[in-house]
Amino acid sequence: MIELRLDVEDLADTRFVISPLAEAALSLRVWLLPHYYVLQLPWLRSAAAALGDLDIRLLLALVGAHRAVPDFLTARPDDPLPDFAAELDRVRRVPPGKIAADVRAALQGRPVPAVLTGELDRPARLRDRLADLLAAYWDAVLAPHWPRMRGVLEADLLYRAQRLARGGARLLFADLHPTIRWRAGMLRLDLSYPHTELRIPITGRGLVLMPAVFLRTPGLPLNMNEPPLVSYPARGIATVWETAPPTRPGVLTDLIGRPKATLLACLDGPASTTDLARRLGVTPGAVSQHLAVLRDAGLVTRSRAGRSVLYARTALGDRLLRPQTPAPAPDAPSARPLHP
Repeated sequence: MIELRLDVEDLADTRFVISPLAEAALSLRVWLLPHYYVLQLPWLRSAAAALGDLDIRLLLALVGAHRAVPDFLTARPDDPLPDFAAELDRVRRVPPGKIAADVRAALQGRPVPAVLTGELDRPARLRDRLADLLAAYWDAVLAPHWPRMRGVLEADLLYRAQRLARGGARLLFADLHPTIRWRAGMLRLDLSYPHTELRIPITGRGLVLMPAVFLRTPGLPLNMNEPPLVSYPARGIATVWETAPPTRPGVLTDLIGRPKATLLACLDGPASTTDLARRLGVTPGAVSQHLAVLRDAGLVTRSRAGRSVLYARTALGDRLLRPQTPAPAPDAPSARPLHP
């Protein structure tokens, strides 16, 4: 059990970030434990084909015991929505001593993999090699998927913002993850690693929450002196690599037409025009036209989240998609004796 104690100021300073660098680092675990990351298997299959002859053994060696990765690769960003190049520049400025310390902390006492042998004695060189390799890795297997990944992450941020506005911290943390609970100013995480029993005062440092695609369970920095950060699995991870549109609703298709009915069915969670166009195999312009009609009809809403404009179904749209159960036929009137 890990407990993060937040005072009023810490709670007021709680915010969200997205980190493409952290996604790259966390994705390394999928190569080593594909049976554990089943939702990410479609990505792994495409990544294996796209990797070509790029040797990522040095990157995979960074994954330590309990799926840990070095803190310098998952540190909270300065910008809430940074791009990968900016985060990689920050990695190139990490002090060499921290590189070696973070890698050893991630290994957690396991033997140093052969590919890392000797590298930890030259941490500045290791840092530069890792940065170059991460850049090539990103371009090969993650950059093509990033617009859609970012759409899912930004949709999660929009959802969390709505929860916070409607019910404060209690509602925000209520469905962040089953292992996370909020009570009496304390955020409790039922995690067995990286630490077993800890109480951590946030005390003016502010808490940052980071949704991620390549996660199954929440995570914390290995070093508790790092700025407080809780990563958690984003909503809708399974849809990131989904290509087939949902089943088209029958009656609704007759009412508003097949394209609009299919589009409305796709909006199980907030999504951008680009994401919807990819899923449906149509142009963004066509999607925009249909969304404008659905919005005018009160079936979808439009909100900005970071760099994206996200659309979501309204309650009326949900009701239209809900299967309708035919009302039972009224009982036949029972025969009554006639009285004079």
